[in-house]
Amino acid sequence: MHWYVDVLKKYAVFSGRARRQEYWMFFLFNLIISIVLTVVDRAIGSNVISLIYTLAVLLPGLGVTVRRLHDTGRSGWWILISLIPLVGTIILIVFLATEGKAEPNQYGPNPKYAPAH
Repeated sequence: MHWYVDVLKKYAVFSGRARRQEYWMFFLFNLIISIVLTVVDRAIGSNVISLIYTLAVLLPGLGVTVRRLHDTGRSGWWILISLIPLVGTIILIVFLATEGKAEPNQYGPNPKYAPAH
């Protein structure tokens, strides 16, 4: 659960790097919470709860995605490749699943070896 909370603590941080585990665990928790909230919304005949949650995690989700791209040595602007139907999303998923650079890069030191704060 700390992976999810750590991303939320960096609410709108777009600098630095994020490990694969940080990104994918946030994605997993976000997916589970979204599914549960959608079920609750359907049960009460609304979609307000899901909409509020989606808006609340929009910036943290973008931030962790940009930091994940930084870990692979790519600019955060590569997130825009997902605007290309189908192919762009597949390419972005490959980028996000790629192992980060072991050495420090222009975005900072490798978070895998950085001391925990």
